[in-house]
Amino acid sequence: MAASKLKLRLDEEIKQALKAGDKVRLGALRMLSAALTNREKDVLHDLTDEQVQEMATREVKRRTESIEAFEQAGRDDLVTKEREEREVLAAYAPEQLSEAEVDAIVDEAIAATGATSVKEMGAVMGAVMAKAKGKVDGKVVQAKVKSKLAD
Repeated sequence: MAASKLKLRLDEEIKQALKAGDKVRLGALRMLSAALTNREKDVLHDLTDEQVQEMATREVKRRTESIEAFEQAGRDDLVTKEREEREVLAAYAPEQLSEAEVDAIVDEAIAATGATSVKEMGAVMGAVMAKAKGKVDGKVVQAKVKSKLAD
């Protein structure tokens, strides 16, 4: 199996960041590379581009959660670093859906599952997340589903 195009691009960007002396970019790319290597060891095969995107999405989400925590703690220096890393890693994650696209998927899932109350939120969430596949944050979907089912 050939290496994924995203992994090859990642290796090339690590070399470029190293040559340019861009420490934040280099650190973020190396962390992603290490996470991918560890995942490959777990699954015992090379990752596909889709799996690389899933890992990048997880790393972006971790940075977002860190940013929230650092903002609450008043650590602006760390917030800036995490934002820069998140921006670097976002290039490897799938493009996020727009607000309108998320609304359309939620409406479609509610119609497909026949959900009428918040008690049936799990079925709707499952349908939306399966269709969106890492292209939307679960918190956003949860809030939208909850508001639509509460009406």
